[in-house]
Amino acid sequence: MNDRPDRWRLLRHQVEQALGARIPPPERPPGRLHEAMRYASLGGGKRLRAMLVYTTGELLRVAPSVLDVPACAVELIHAYSLVHDDLPAMDNDDLRRGRATCHRAFDEATAILAGDALQTLAFEILSSDPALEVSADTRLRMIATLTEASGAAGMAGGQAIDLAAVGDALSLAELETMHRLKTGALIRASIALGALCAPEVDEPTLVALDNFGQSLGLAFQIVDDILDEVADTETLGKASGADRAQNKPTYTSLQGVEQARASAATLQADALAQLATVSGETARLAELADFMVCRGH
Repeated sequence: MNDRPDRWRLLRHQVEQALGARIPPPERPPGRLHEAMRYASLGGGKRLRAMLVYTTGELLRVAPSVLDVPACAVELIHAYSLVHDDLPAMDNDDLRRGRATCHRAFDEATAILAGDALQTLAFEILSSDPALEVSADTRLRMIATLTEASGAAGMAGGQAIDLAAVGDALSLAELETMHRLKTGALIRASIALGALCAPEVDEPTLVALDNFGQSLGLAFQIVDDILDEVADTETLGKASGADRAQNKPTYTSLQGVEQARASAATLQADALAQLATVSGETARLAELADFMVCRGH
């Protein structure tokens, strides 16, 4: 019997409970800001990055309660990035996760501040949350990992390339670089944070898991490009065809849908080959990778 849907539902519930306990309630001033933060981060989503934290940590026998903090941190960073990406100055989107984007539900200034506060909360909990029972050196390493994934060498840099590329032709190599930064960096960081919670994890294991994450992150974004082209708005929970409407370079615009599917499958195989070099029971992490690449939304 396949228990994956139940397992993933439980992990989503776990991280949402942990997020709800760490994001200030709207009753605490400034209430509107806290309400916007909760709206942006607790309003649905697949929680794939948190699942990567939990499943990687489980592989290395880390207690789930220790993994709550890094799982929340990556989801907070992801939520902040979506709030800012949706702004009129960026992608100018009105729909996210099947409902109004944060700046439409509140206002643009509140959305900017909510994104800022979500980002800083991620680093606050990594630095000081007592549930994260790791050494001070490990906390610093985790903070450095997430910082790099979030900044100019990660998501922010990828978004800058994305915005600059609107209407321009990118080579496949340039497009790959953009995707590895904008989307892949946080996926890699999610895996790394889960692994760093294991006190005895060795460098070869960290390298193998990072290689796994590199291939998985790019495959995930290629699938996102495909779904933007072939899925409908109701299924996606956001506007379909948005990349094409904005004349953005994507794997489907450069390769076509079928070749893009083949590229994602090759990267998925590369990711699983890297995972096969890791000691331990890797089946659940492999299943999660399969879902991320074979998903329909």
